[in-house]
Amino acid sequence: MKALCCFLFLSINVFLSLTNIFVVATTRRHLGPIKETGLLTDFNFNIEINARLVFPNIRLKKAYFALQEWKKEILSDPQSMLKNWDGVDVCSYTGVFCAKAPDDPYLMTVAGIDLNNGDIAGQLVPHLGLLTDLSIFHISSNRFCGAIPSSFSDMKILHELDVSNNRFVGPFPDVVLNMPKLKYLDIRYNNFEGELPSQLFDIDLDAIFLNNNRFSSNIPENIGHSNASVIVLANNEFKGCIPIGITQMAALDEVILTNNQLTGCVPEELGMLENTTVLDLSYNKFVGTIPQSFENLKNVEMIDLRHNELTGTVVEAICTLPKLTNFTFSDNYFSELEPKCDKPVKPEIVFDNRKNCLKDKEDQKEKDVCSPVVNRKIDCESFGCSAKSDSDEESKKRKVPKRTPPPPPPKPSPSPPPTPVPEVPKPSPPPPPPPVQSPPPPVHSPPPPVYSPPPPSPTPPPPAPTQPPPPPPAPTHPPPPPPVPAPPPFDDIVLPPDIGNRYASPPPPMFPGGEERSSPYQTRKDLAGTSPRRSGPRRPRHPLLVIPSRSLSSSPSASSKTRRGPRPQPPHPPPRLLLKLHRSPKSAENIINFKLQFIAAFPFVP
Repeated sequence: MKALCCFLFLSINVFLSLTNIFVVATTRRHLGPIKETGLLTDFNFNIEINARLVFPNIRLKKAYFALQEWKKEILSDPQSMLKNWDGVDVCSYTGVFCAKAPDDPYLMTVAGIDLNNGDIAGQLVPHLGLLTDLSIFHISSNRFCGAIPSSFSDMKILHELDVSNNRFVGPFPDVVLNMPKLKYLDIRYNNFEGELPSQLFDIDLDAIFLNNNRFSSNIPENIGHSNASVIVLANNEFKGCIPIGITQMAALDEVILTNNQLTGCVPEELGMLENTTVLDLSYNKFVGTIPQSFENLKNVEMIDLRHNELTGTVVEAICTLPKLTNFTFSDNYFSELEPKCDKPVKPEIVFDNRKNCLKDKEDQKEKDVCSPVVNRKIDCESFGCSAKSDSDEESKKRKVPKRTPPPPPPKPSPSPPPTPVPEVPKPSPPPPPPPVQSPPPPVHSPPPPVYSPPPPSPTPPPPAPTQPPPPPPAPTHPPPPPPVPAPPPFDDIVLPPDIGNRYASPPPPMFPGGEERSSPYQTRKDLAGTSPRRSGPRRPRHPLLVIPSRSLSSSPSASSKTRRGPRPQPPHPPPRLLLKLHRSPKSAENIINFKLQFIAAFPFVP
């Protein structure tokens, strides 16, 4: 009996010991990447593979090792996407695509990973840093958790990183700042938090999606340094003012700052974004009036100012913008509406003026609610935003658009030289009499006299009596060579205004696909059903940013119902966020599957 009791006692102790060991091992296994420190800074891995396995080259051998290590960390694969991740032929794995190496056309290497909409649970492993030839990494709409390993910095030619709609946590993944070729960054719909690094806007990105996270800092002042055509910061907890530097982004196509905690007055400088098609400042704490500069937004299609504390008058100069299709200014404190803002000029234009303080309008706020706000005096400088806007750089930027129209007046100013006689002698003090005697020539060609008076100083007296009667002889000055080169500098002066579109974001060759936005803002409520999954309690989200992920299907929910087993391999479309990313589809005759897309992604490979 004693022996039996001792046996049971020892068995229980052993079982409990194994359980504790298992728990500790499992915990370390799952939290390893989160607590990643200097232990893996060199990213040197001991690759232990069965010697019997034969690989075409060392790069595919490393890829096999990395993918097998990643597979070990997968906890759930309901769609069996990783079922065929066995064997040495990694190029046949579901979601893995190979192409010729960028530095050696005779070597095949893993060029892309696409596991979008797989509902896979697990975490990323540092061994993925061995995929140094990776160009695209897409794992949108899964259940990956933890952090992005620092070893991803070894992916020196990675162009697209899409980890959206997962369960990643922690601060902003600084590893993306060390990817020199990165153009597309999508980390939306996660739980990243804390400050946004200012270095993000100093790297050459074309699209930045940070929406639906928990970032809570001020928007960095150097946001204007970015060359991105799309930056989405919506549905976070950003605070403070809108940086005036955002107006330096001539290529910015859409400004989406909805559902944050931004305060202060709406900057007057936003009217400088003449190429912007979408301006969404809704669900913030902006005060004051609508800037008059908004009438310069000639390309804007949608303006959303709802749910702020804006007051004053809605002017018809904004309501009659040429390309405007949707203007939403509901749930504010506007007290006056100009006629053309009451009834749209075109039937396709939609105005939403509900829940304001407009007289004789339906669905407005009560007087006792309106009076305290409407009668309140707003001092925009008290928010501390104007000080930043009065900096030297910003003042220059602010003066540029105002001085662009006046250039024509300086030209007519020299035309009447009889009155401004001292102005003409300034460029050529030695021969002041000649310019006085020949006012007609400057009328027809003001630049030539400015550059040519010194050389023809000895000659103008004789032709002076003959030139005034016939204006044509003015350009015919064979003796002095300076008048001949004078026209080229004049042309150079005219050129700068014509090259303003040079800032348009060029489509990188590695970005296939492309869809034009066809007035989606009129049906934004219909997008509510396609919202990607959110984890954890969150405050209500604005339906504008209910976005399908960058995937092959329209939404994660739809894909999980209709697709089972291995996924097809068409090229990646751009994010269907109601955005125009200036990308056109790759026009290649034999692009059938995703593998050939990566061959086209390397322009220096034949």
